Amino acid sequence: MGFYDDRILPHLVEKTCGMAAMRPLRRRACAGLSGEVVEIGFGSGLNVGLYPDAVTRVSAVEPSDGGWGLASKRVAASTVPIERAGLDGQRLPFDDNTFDSALSTFTLCTIPDVGAALAELRRVVKPGGTVCFLEHGRAPDEKVRRTQRLLEPVQKRLGGGCHLTRDVPSLLAGSGLVVADLDQFYAKGAPRPYAALSTGTATV
Repeated sequence: MGFYDDRILPHLVEKTCGMAAMRPLRRRACAGLSGEVVEIGFGSGLNVGLYPDAVTRVSAVEPSDGGWGLASKRVAASTVPIERAGLDGQRLPFDDNTFDSALSTFTLCTIPDVGAALAELRRVVKPGGTVCFLEHGRAPDEKVRRTQRLLEPVQKRLGGGCHLTRDVPSLLAGSGLVVADLDQFYAKGAPRPYAALSTGTATV
């Protein structure tokens, strides 16, 4: 990783994704988790403290040393054991059927090969297990989608490869996951090209 991606970008993500208005949405996304959890795109640990009591351990997958460094105090204070167990969501270092559930929040937008990452989640989560998600992506309105397409090249450069136009529910379903619960809406207080959110659960 370069200086910008490892030293500057984690702080920008911390500010934008760590807004107080996001906390209830993160708690909602975490609500379906239980048992052993793999969290891809752990970042600075903004979901720590929001895991339900049913979670027994979290294996964090995070490529950025800067992001993991920002997470250190949250990880140390967590009542749930958390370990940094991987660096790349596209190649998870776990055996098949290892986890009871998985979590992805504002992560699928940046992974270069999102299909590979979702295939890996299917592999490492036990059959019948739950993948919980909170993601931004393709807007429901064509006017907003046109703006997203115009902004996306700059967003990818400044946002660590972040795409604005990925259709998250379709990507989940296309990977073989069964989307069991889905809510799509615009986050309040944010420009609509960046505020089209999808949250819910999918089963393996």
